[in-house]
Amino acid sequence: MTAGITVDLADPVPPYEQIRRQLSSLITVGALQPGSRLPTVRSLAADLGIAAGTVARAYRELEQSGLIEARRRNGTVVVGPPHVPHGPAGADAAVMDAVDGLIASARVAGLNDETLLDLLRGRLRQTSKLDP
Repeated sequence: MTAGITVDLADPVPPYEQIRRQLSSLITVGALQPGSRLPTVRSLAADLGIAAGTVARAYRELEQSGLIEARRRNGTVVVGPPHVPHGPAGADAAVMDAVDGLIASARVAGLNDETLLDLLRGRLRQTSKLDP
């Protein structure tokens, strides 16, 4: 399971947030389906070479956002991706298509993943300032 999860200790983003973001993305795009079991906190921490409390914090935040659920005997399980409460039917698919198009355009332009993410974060900050 850790094949998709990495932690860069040189990154200014805290390790728990790196884990939270990666798992959230995997759940949102459907790579982790509802009902999928996540590794135990200790197991993932050992695989990544970080403290168990770091993984526990990421899991706690994911649970608070409704993406995962800690179950006593079944471990931590993916509940599902967030749904768009006010969006029209198919809005999730349209957004995913747009994201796929953005990724394809970035690849053609020769942008790496970090640059693409930085551009997206910057635009999100700009547009949130414009919202009333």
